[in-house]
Amino acid sequence: MKIWFRSVPHMGRLSQDTEGLWAVPVGADTARVVNVPFLQDGVAEGDLVRYTTDAEGTHWATGRAEASGNVTIRVLPVRHGPLGPDARAVHEWFARFGPGGESFGATLPLVALTVPADAPMAEIKALLVRGVEDGWWHWETGCATDTWNAA
Repeated sequence: MKIWFRSVPHMGRLSQDTEGLWAVPVGADTARVVNVPFLQDGVAEGDLVRYTTDAEGTHWATGRAEASGNVTIRVLPVRHGPLGPDARAVHEWFARFGPGGESFGATLPLVALTVPADAPMAEIKALLVRGVEDGWWHWETGCATDTWNAA
């Protein structure tokens, strides 16, 4: 099923005000998110979310019921940087840490990654910082945990 999230577009971000995430039903009004969000903050792959269904049958998220412990990060390669606009190169840099992820598309090589709860958070953050310093990418955290914040 697809659960839709409403959000307020931010300056410098994509202009969509909704994002649909794939989910697996768990209860009458809860589902587990099974893909990484590109736009929605405060939710990660693996989280359990509550939803309502409108008259048209669209499922709308109403909040997070249970956190998975996973972290969502988004990485955008610098178009004229050393990696070029290559989402695959971003995936390759992070592959050793085991995050799953998706790329938005060829025209916008934004990569959204799910960092597993048991991943080496400090090492991943160090790589993210190095990438900014070396002109490889820009990045942001879409959903953090205490472990991520403390790393």
